[in-house]
Amino acid sequence: MTETPATDDSPSPTHLGFGVDVGGSGIKGGIVDLDSGELVGDRFKVLTPQPATPEAVAAAVAEVVAHFDWAGPVGITLPGVVTEGIMRTAANIDKGWIGTDVYELFSRHLGGRAVSVLNDADAAGMAEDAYGAGKGVDGVVMLLTFGTGIGSAILINGNLVPNTELGHMQVGKKEAEHQASSRIKEEKGWSYEKWTEKVSDVLKAYEALFWPKVFIAGGGISRKADKWIPLLTNQTPVVAATLLNTAGIVGAAMAVSQGLKT
Repeated sequence: MTETPATDDSPSPTHLGFGVDVGGSGIKGGIVDLDSGELVGDRFKVLTPQPATPEAVAAAVAEVVAHFDWAGPVGITLPGVVTEGIMRTAANIDKGWIGTDVYELFSRHLGGRAVSVLNDADAAGMAEDAYGAGKGVDGVVMLLTFGTGIGSAILINGNLVPNTELGHMQVGKKEAEHQASSRIKEEKGWSYEKWTEKVSDVLKAYEALFWPKVFIAGGGISRKADKWIPLLTNQTPVVAATLLNTAGIVGAAMAVSQGLKT
């Protein structure tokens, strides 16, 4: 993207970032105003290649970036754990990602520019903590995304603890996401009352370990938060995520602007 002097009604170019959110069905990206956490213009989305191999996904990410004529650093989310620049797990994406050097991969497809790559829930947590439901909250903030599984992000005074994967934590006799994800609710045909009993059990287990100031509930079911959050019986306040579909993009842009490497 060619940087031009800011006008009175546009954000300064020095406060712009770019994020790409890689999901199981779609890859979406956009320019982010890092002062407000809002997208500058519309996001752009392409379908996730099938199979979603590393080379195919990286090419699609490059397509999203090229759509905006963006020439600066790029932040990228992936549905898996990234440590020391290596993809360790692969959720809803080709298993060929495991063991991939994600920095080499994306830098090669993006002309050698600087990139940051992080877990998708971590990116969403960063965005919600800075600009959304966690803004202004000191101490421990936890984002939980209720979907096919349960994604998690923990931030302490704005600092990310990466790759927590709390959906896999054993709560009672099962992993948390095998009893309290929204997928389980749908598969079993549970009412909100029945499902929130399980969610409350999971949140109480997290409370006992981390004592967060707030839980931020994300995922598609958070759009119906008024139907189920009041039914929860855990101690910590639970609030609905506010950034929704833009959180991953915003968090990815934040990560690369901060030089974050996981």
